[in-house]
Formats: sequence, C-alpha cells, structure tokens
Amino acid sequence: MPDVLSAPLVVEFPFTRSLGPVQSAFLTGLRERTVLGVRADDGTVLVPPVEYDPVTANELGDLVEVAPAGTVTTWAWNPSPRRDQPLDTPFAWVLVRLDGAGTALLHALDAPGPDAVRTGMRVRIRWAATRTGAITDIACFEPYEGEPGPSEPAPHTGEFTDPVTGIVAPARLDYVHTPGRAQSAYIKALEERRSVGERCPSCRKVYVPPRGACPTCGVATAEQVEVGPRGTVTTFCIVNIKAKNLDIEVPYVYAHIALDGADLALHGRIAGIPYDQVRMGLRVEPVWSEGARHVDHYRPTGEPDADYDTYKELV
Repeated sequence: MPDVLSAPLVVEFPFTRSLGPVQSAFLTGLRERTVLGVRADDGTVLVPPVEYDPVTANELGDLVEVAPAGTVTTWAWNPSPRRDQPLDTPFAWVLVRLDGAGTALLHALDAPGPDAVRTGMRVRIRWAATRTGAITDIACFEPYEGEPGPSEPAPHTGEFTDPVTGIVAPARLDYVHTPGRAQSAYIKALEERRSVGERCPSCRKVYVPPRGACPTCGVATAEQVEVGPRGTVTTFCIVNIKAKNLDIEVPYVYAHIALDGADLALHGRIAGIPYDQVRMGLRVEPVWSEGARHVDHYRPTGEPDADYDTYKELV
C-alpha cells in the first residue's frame, strides 16, 4: 500500500462587495470615528446596522449616532490569537452594547488576562491610527471607567465626504489536506506522467481522480485502471477575468475533459488553439509542466472530433 500523502493547503478568495447606503454610512462613519446604528421598525437601534428589518423585512434607513463606549454583555478569552485577528497578544472576544444601542457589537477587548474581564464591565473603542472605512478602524475595545452616556441616540444623516462605496473581504481557509489512499496513488502516478483511476466492482465505472468509493453504488473501489492520456472535451467555459496570482492571460478556456477509459470528466485548461475554436468533442492530449507533477494544460491532438454519443453521459 502506498504511503498516504499530507500537505498544507490554502483556499483564498477576495470577495468584493458593493455597499448600499446603510453599510456605506456605517463604514465611512468608522473612518471618521463615528459609530452609526439604524432604527428598526420597533424602535430598537441595531449596531452594527442592517439594511432590512430582521422581523418585518422592511427596508431600513433611519440612521442614528451611538456612543463609542458601552457595556460588555458576554465574553470569551482567546489565549492564542491567529493570523489577521485584531490583536497579536491574548485578548477577549466581547459582545459590547454601545450606549444608545439595543444590540451588541462583536469585537476584541485588550485586557491583561481573563481575570480582568467580566460581564457588565465598561469599555470604549480604541480607534486605529490609520482608518480606511472598515471594521478594522476599531482597533479593539479597552477598559473604561466612565459612566454610561445618553440612552437616546442622536439622529444622523449618514452623509460624509468621500463615502466608502465598496469593500474587499479576503476569505481564507488554511488547513492540512490528507488525500487518502486512492488519491495518494493518483498523485504518485502523476509523478510518472500517468493518470490512474479506480473501477467500481459493481457498476464497473472508472473514476478519475479516484475517490476510494463509488459515488453511485456506495461501495469501496480498489482496482486501479490507467486511463488516457488523451481525452475529449465534454463541455467548457471561456474565462475573461484574470485571477489573482495566476499567470495566465485572458481569455482562456477551462474545460471538462473525459480521459479515454474514464467515466468521470476532470478539469483542465485548453491551450494551443484559439479560445473561440474550442468545442465540445475536441480531442486533446496533456502537456506536462516542466519539473512539476501535474498537467499544465491540454492541447488538440489533431484527431477528428469525438461523436457526441461517446461522451454525452459525461456532459
């Protein structure tokens, strides 16, 4: 049995969002050291503000300014901060009901230890030295001995100079991926520039990459079958937006490719042909990356196109 592989894996996607009038006012306000909430239909001041009433679903827009200080409603100690968290030293996650607000805001509290944190303690915002119109404009909360401010917040127009109209929120997941027996064998075969799948003992279909079990029959697979290296484009899309950190000029074609002998299409980039000439049924072959363990792209073989009936079940 081959050794099971394991490696760190990062999945990252920068999500770009356009802001409506409520969120734009809230984030621009943070840049200006102003905390805004929105009044719900029942009179509750929601901080952070939302665009629609959580009970009635009506659109909200009655903005008010609340105090930068408030009361901790609950908390949890974080002894080991992770990358990109608000503080790089141990801190408390706290829910803070700012004076004038009816709901609590989640953020970090800078405290020397868990014994210094308690429900009901007074805290205030510590503003970031450089503010850009993001939740990180609140660097954290810090203990505060001041008395509660007015319970009735002041109305606010939500108008600022140079308002923030959009944000980029990077979503990232770091984890260790263990592909398992079947996929480890598949990856090791790629080192030899071979593609192997596994055949289901019941339905006899060959899955590439192998999954270790048949997704249709639900039984374990173990019989290895070498497939390809040539295959057929079953369907495809034209990519017109350049991905971050991907050195491929657009437009390019990304396709589902059914390798000869396989009953499952895999993904691959098509090159060596103008993007507007790629078509279903196109016969292709792999082009391997120099010194790498994977196929860089697929190119046309020059063979006649495959008949639709030979790959229609894989579209």
